[in-house]
Amino acid sequence: MNAPLALEQAPPISVPLRFLLTAPLFGMLAATLLLIGGDEVLATRWSPLLLALTHLVGLGVLTMAMCGALLQLLPVLVGAQIAQPLPIAAVCHGGLVLGTLLLAGGFVAGSGAMFAVAAGVLAIALGGFISVVGSALWRADRPDASTRGMRLALLGLLATLLLGLALALGHAGTGLPLWRGTGTDLHLAFALAGWVGTLVVAVAYQVVPMFQMTAPYPQSLRAWLAPAIGVVLLVAAALSAWAPQSQSLAWPVLALPLAVFAIATLGLLAHRRRKVGDASLAFWRLGLVALLAAIAVGAASRFFATDLAMQLAVTLFIAGFALSAVCAMLYKIVPFLVWLHLQQRISASAAARHRIFPPNMKALLPEPRARAHFGLQLAALVLLVAAAFWPFLVRTAAALWFAAFAVLARNLWTVLARYRVECERIDGCGT
Repeated sequence: MNAPLALEQAPPISVPLRFLLTAPLFGMLAATLLLIGGDEVLATRWSPLLLALTHLVGLGVLTMAMCGALLQLLPVLVGAQIAQPLPIAAVCHGGLVLGTLLLAGGFVAGSGAMFAVAAGVLAIALGGFISVVGSALWRADRPDASTRGMRLALLGLLATLLLGLALALGHAGTGLPLWRGTGTDLHLAFALAGWVGTLVVAVAYQVVPMFQMTAPYPQSLRAWLAPAIGVVLLVAAALSAWAPQSQSLAWPVLALPLAVFAIATLGLLAHRRRKVGDASLAFWRLGLVALLAAIAVGAASRFFATDLAMQLAVTLFIAGFALSAVCAMLYKIVPFLVWLHLQQRISASAAARHRIFPPNMKALLPEPRARAHFGLQLAALVLLVAAAFWPFLVRTAAALWFAAFAVLARNLWTVLARYRVECERIDGCGT
């Protein structure tokens, strides 16, 4: 670890858990939409159902989980304290839930009013989150590579939000032009590389060595990797907006820092000190391989200008890399959070101290349940990729995707139920 953990600064457990436990529910909703729409969803990149599904996953699953993780990790990893975390979490979580549902509904129903309200709600929820978390990050006690990467990721989220608001208001019929082609490409690039990719990189610097028992990332790599993503993204975005003829060369260059991250992390995992693998390790490896595949397919799509290749690249990045990385972290962070808060509760009770011990992480979330989720998600990803060539597989992929998110939801909610049981046992000690 590059910095000691400040476990005593952890926020109340309800702050991160409300986000982390909600994320799989949006995944189930997205899978249901794909199951209902079938191959019509993937008919074109401008399909309203596909746009709705993409935002259910991008906002409802990925951003939901990443916001929850940040609210937990900032005070513990980088010493960035957030004042009044409970009301801030409630407003951000509620706004993100409502805004995501309204935005998806706007795409499905073609309702300008829903787009307008969604834009306002998401501006408040995510704008408030960026303001609060950004302020805490810039006051951080330990401005290391993870802190700097989180700052850049937050700027990526801000760019994503501003571009998304402009597009949503264009859909709402407010008189703003619908900057659909280039604007959508920029929105997607900042969302995937600037927000999701950069934050995964920044958080991985800490959680991969800590939970996977690997050597630390090389200092030289940590120093330049996240900034390189930001710089190349800005250059690629500028070329895309003002010199479109050059973007076929600009966007593949953007993938290079992410490819270096994937290769470096796979190398660290190959030489980890703990030889027994688990589901979290399997999710990391799947996600990193999917990232490299997405980069290769995305580069080809820029040179051959095929919509199919771009669709595959985005599918591999979101459903393969991003979702797998989030699941890899969830299966470590959620049991660790519960163990940590139970340990603190026991320490605060004179009657329970030295008499009750919290269950370990494996007992809180048994490995076979996590492995079952991994198997379902892997099968769903394979079929989603295959469905690009054979559309009749879409509904089967959707069913597997729904099952994978349902198992994830059950696994995480089971940990919460065990936490409540253990709290009752601790509070009842000595009575």
